Amino acid sequence: MKSVILILVLMMTLAAAGCVQQEEETPSEEAEPVIIGYPPWDDARANTFVLKQVLESEGYEVETVNADLGAVFQGVAQGDIDIYASAWLPTTQGLYWDRYGNDLDYVNNISTGAKIGLVVPTYVTIDSINELNENKDKFEGVVQGIEPGAGIMATTEVAMEEYNLDYVLSASSTVGMATELQDSIDNEEWMVVTLWQPHWAFARMDLKFLEDPKNVYGEGDNLVLVARKDLSEDRPDVYEIISRYEMDISDVGSIMLDLDQGLSPEEAAAKWIENNPEKVNEWLGE
Repeated sequence: MKSVILILVLMMTLAAAGCVQQEEETPSEEAEPVIIGYPPWDDARANTFVLKQVLESEGYEVETVNADLGAVFQGVAQGDIDIYASAWLPTTQGLYWDRYGNDLDYVNNISTGAKIGLVVPTYVTIDSINELNENKDKFEGVVQGIEPGAGIMATTEVAMEEYNLDYVLSASSTVGMATELQDSIDNEEWMVVTLWQPHWAFARMDLKFLEDPKNVYGEGDNLVLVARKDLSEDRPDVYEIISRYEMDISDVGSIMLDLDQGLSPEEAAAKWIENNPEKVNEWLGE
C-alpha cells in the first residue's frame, strides 16, 4: 500500500511539474486580451496597430477600442482599457492628463518633436497669429477645427482668448477639415486650420505654422504611451515590451501617409513592421 501511495504522489508531482513547464512556454496572459484604446486620428491608428501586431507576434490576443479622446483617457484610468499609445503631452491633451493622470501610468515617450498650432497655406502672406484679426475678411472670420473633444480645439479656444481673435472656431472632423483645406488650396483661397505635425497633410500640401508669440500652443509635445496603473504588476511581460516601444516622428508620419493613400491601419502597420525588423527586435528585447 505504501508503494502504491508513493507512486501516486510521484505521478501527481510530475504532472504538476509538466503543467508549470507548459505555462512557462506560453504567455501567461494570453487568455485575457490586451485592450488598446485610440481616438479617431491617424497618428493614434499608426501606433495602435503597429503595437497590436507586435504583441500578437508574441502570442498575445489584442483588442482595439476606437472612442473619443475623453472616453479613451477615462477607460484607461478606470482599468477598462490597458493602453493608450498616442497621448500628446504635456500640452495638447494636458487637460485630460490633469483630470486622469493620478490614475494613469506614464510609461514612456514614443516620439518627441510633435507640434500643434494654427496652420495656413504657404501662399498666405501672414506669418503670425497676431496678424489674423487685420485679415479677418480674407479668412471669412473662421478658424476651421476638428472634432469638438480634441485637445487642440481646447487649446485653440484659449489662443482665441489670448489673442482676442474675432473669429469663430468651427468644429468638424479631421477628414472634413483636411478636405476643406485642400479645396481652399485648389482655389488659392485663404484658410486657417487647427493642425498638427506629424500629419500627412504636410507631405501633400504646402503649409506653414503661424508664429505663436504668446506660446499658447507650447514648445512641442511628446507622443506618450500611457497605461492603466496596475498593468506592470499583473501583465509584466506585456509591460516590458511596451516600455521599450519608441518610434521616430518621421516614422509615424510615414504610416499616416500610407493611411491617407488608402492602406488600412492593418496594412500600413504591417508594411512598416516589415521594413523595420531591427526596431521591432529592440522592442522585443532581442
